[in-house]
Amino acid sequence: MSTSKPSSSSQTWSQRFESALHPAIAQFNASIGFDIELIEYDITGSQAHARMLAHTGIISADEGEQLVKGLEQVRQEYRAGAFTPGVESEDVHFAVERRLTELVGDVGKKLHTARSRNDQVGTDTRLYLRDHIQQIQARLRTFQQVLLTQAEQHVETLIPGYTHLQRAQPLSLAHHLLAYVDMAQRDWERLGDVFKRVNISPLGCGALAGTTFPIDRHYTAQLLGFEQVYSNSLDGVSDRDFAIEFLAAASVIMVHLSRLSEEIILWASEEFRFIQLRDSCSTGSSIMPQKKNPDVPELVRGKTGRVFGHLQGMLVLMKGLPLAYNKDLQEDKEALFDAVRTVESCLEAMTILMEEGLEFQPMRLTQAVAEDFSNATDVADYLAAKGVPFREAYNLVGKVVKASLAAGKLLKDLSIDEWKALHPAFEADIYEAIAPQTVVAARNSYGGTGFEQVKAALAQARSRLASEKLGS
Repeated sequence: MSTSKPSSSSQTWSQRFESALHPAIAQFNASIGFDIELIEYDITGSQAHARMLAHTGIISADEGEQLVKGLEQVRQEYRAGAFTPGVESEDVHFAVERRLTELVGDVGKKLHTARSRNDQVGTDTRLYLRDHIQQIQARLRTFQQVLLTQAEQHVETLIPGYTHLQRAQPLSLAHHLLAYVDMAQRDWERLGDVFKRVNISPLGCGALAGTTFPIDRHYTAQLLGFEQVYSNSLDGVSDRDFAIEFLAAASVIMVHLSRLSEEIILWASEEFRFIQLRDSCSTGSSIMPQKKNPDVPELVRGKTGRVFGHLQGMLVLMKGLPLAYNKDLQEDKEALFDAVRTVESCLEAMTILMEEGLEFQPMRLTQAVAEDFSNATDVADYLAAKGVPFREAYNLVGKVVKASLAAGKLLKDLSIDEWKALHPAFEADIYEAIAPQTVVAARNSYGGTGFEQVKAALAQARSRLASEKLGS
């Protein structure tokens, strides 16, 4: 094992150590391979910290300006591909500080005054997540817009509605699609709620106990757009509730995308044939030339488990950590980054699929709603409207369905004499009452599938999408 003394130029810690890290441990310990994702946020946070140090007189105004300009040069070098730190930097924070010192000299060593990597990484992570929450909200908005456009084209297109995956009652296809618009709306609002707790600054909490320097935490929070600052330094550096909440919100988004994916997979099957997949969003089989596979919804359905796993992993990560910061918290980032990428990519893919990757088949849908007993409830409602107690009507209709099945007929195929034989209240208007379009149109209660309600819901959704802002 090496016994050489560590160099201050290559290590982030003090001369208290007598020997360098074992190379394998250095590799194991390093986070630069994934926390480089935070570099732009680290630079932005460091610029705010440098301005605060100058603002409070901890460093001179000239030194503050040198730090800010030097950090901006590091940013531009990174964007140009000229700055590519490796494992020797350990993490993104040290990599940036070391490059800054190379650029501006010893003044670069003053940047870390009144700051710890503990509050620094917490700040970077919040800046990252705050940005990506808004990006995900923007993707949710686009997804909703595409669903609304599809819905507006299919207000009077009917689709079988299911409970227990059994035919239940016919629906407006627009009503079905609007259900997912509403799910995405809750996702939007849930992210907005998480955003409030992400948007709190831990910068200035130090390692765990604050600092002896006369810093102004509210000043840096204002520079970085944070609404609040943590009132307890221990909590500020060790809190990851915001990450857990985000992963929970991301998991629910994936639940909704996965549910829609499952329906699309069913609808595209030969057994359903409710949609036709377009070539741009499907693939074929390597040995079965007739097949067209629903790859996009299958992948979304599969990727859902990744996000669920990250949520569970974060909960387990946090459950036993004593205050304050522990190295375990390095494990939060890969989970968070992957969840963000997964949700963003799945939203993008499903938006493309719904916009241009599939085509609903109205003729097949019309046929589907006419070939079952999903209008049976309307027969009971018909009798109830004529004064027959609903439960009596319900039981009678069960007998009607049983007799129709025995005769190999649908309800629409029964003659008026057969209807009257079942109950004298039946008249010729029963045929109109159980016609699919009538059945759907009649469900005009608020939030129902009736065409007038659906049109009102579409208008309300359009108005809502136009008025809400990101981060809310």
